[in-house]
Amino acid sequence: MKALNKYIIAIVAISIFASCKKEYLNTAPTNSTAPNVVFGTTANAALAVNGLAKLMTQQKISSQGFNGEGTIKMWYGNYAGNNFGVNLPGWSSVINLEYYGNPISTYTYYPWFYYYSIIGNANTIINRVDAAEGPEADKQYIKAQALTFRAYAYTMLAQLYGDRWANSNNGATAAVVLRTDESTGDLPLSTLGQTYELIYNDLNTAISLFTSSGKTRSATQFYLTDINVAYATYARAALNKQDYALAESYANKARQNFPLMSVAQYKSGFNTSNSEWIWGSYGATDETLYFYSFHAYIAYNGSGSNVTSYPKYMSKVLYNKIPSTDIRKALFLDPKTYAYNATTGEGSTALTNYAKSMYPTMASAARSYPYMQFKFSATDLPGVGNLNHFRSSEMILIEAEAKYYQNKPATEIQSLLNSLTKTSLRDPNYNCTATGTALLDEIKTYRAIELWGEGFDFFDLKRWGDKIERKSYADGGNFVSPLNATIQPTDRNNWKIVTPARENDYNDAIQ
Repeated sequence: MKALNKYIIAIVAISIFASCKKEYLNTAPTNSTAPNVVFGTTANAALAVNGLAKLMTQQKISSQGFNGEGTIKMWYGNYAGNNFGVNLPGWSSVINLEYYGNPISTYTYYPWFYYYSIIGNANTIINRVDAAEGPEADKQYIKAQALTFRAYAYTMLAQLYGDRWANSNNGATAAVVLRTDESTGDLPLSTLGQTYELIYNDLNTAISLFTSSGKTRSATQFYLTDINVAYATYARAALNKQDYALAESYANKARQNFPLMSVAQYKSGFNTSNSEWIWGSYGATDETLYFYSFHAYIAYNGSGSNVTSYPKYMSKVLYNKIPSTDIRKALFLDPKTYAYNATTGEGSTALTNYAKSMYPTMASAARSYPYMQFKFSATDLPGVGNLNHFRSSEMILIEAEAKYYQNKPATEIQSLLNSLTKTSLRDPNYNCTATGTALLDEIKTYRAIELWGEGFDFFDLKRWGDKIERKSYADGGNFVSPLNATIQPTDRNNWKIVTPARENDYNDAIQ
């Protein structure tokens, strides 16, 4: 067994086999439970699936700031994109992707460590549950859930450590190590094409097993995977692979029975599951990560310095594209005529007082910045909240993009965009009439508006091959130096994170 894999499996076993108070966190009887006991019955194996869900919101390795899926969304999806701002010039090496070619950087290693933690434990479930004592339907359901977790993890790894599909020579370039069993021997990097083949196979099997089991999660178990999560993962993976027919089909399937949230729900803080949440992670006061959770980094009413000193804001360029009749525009602070520092962006006392008059739950120590966000709030301090991974809004946008690239009628795409914005009452005055390349621009703009802060920005730019272009205050934007950067898709190792040195050190097949 290689040392790196020992480290991952040993740490994660503790989280899967630890006892907890809540049903959600019931991951196994004790922290010393042997695998043959955990997988002795389907009832126990189901707790291991809960453990996979828990892994998505746990702190690992040396830095307390790493918190699972929230870190991927915040640091790798939001910070690195075009439309998400935070006044952290000292973080420029992270925000500007300068570590992408550095195999010894912690930021290079963390996603690898995190997603292989999920994969390693999913593999244990997949390979052992058939021998468990219990109903066949339960075995099928548990295996389907674990396969979906694995497929999701590989989908995210492919986006981070693989080339964009358009530059992969039809999937021939090297991507990640494909581990599907409990062995930890030397394995070479597989190609991007082979990675997506495994993702597709896992999801096809999962969908078949979900169907044959006849089982699904309860309404309160939004943190577990089910057939709709498998559909949604398939849609996102297929879109990244430019497999547009599949992306369209599975996005449509995923959003069935998940109607768009109401305007009131949209304004309620993105911290509680609602009708359009297909999948998310659980967050509660008694299971909080305190100052290191996703909401502790973004919620405008959070009490930690991550938000009081460094509130997150929308790019002025994107803000100016949102019509005044769109309810989403009001979730960002219009500075109006209030003064702010044109170098740092920090708001004057008058702007801060105005912001607090609009949103009285802001912490007393909170600073203000032009276009700061009020989309995300916390349900409790310092930053408690549920975290979304898939919404039906994303599925509508995937359908629209997939239809566009298949050259389907513009009216079909316009209808989807109208359903997202006009019919939902996000903007009752909206009416999409764009065609041609202007229609693609409309899709991109409304992805940026609808999904702002949810971890998509960088990944969308990478998929499209669009440059990162953040404008300074002097150039009509609102990014401080050196974050007011222009980064071409061919820069920073082509936006492909290099394989971490810790994998190379212990895996002789990729020396």
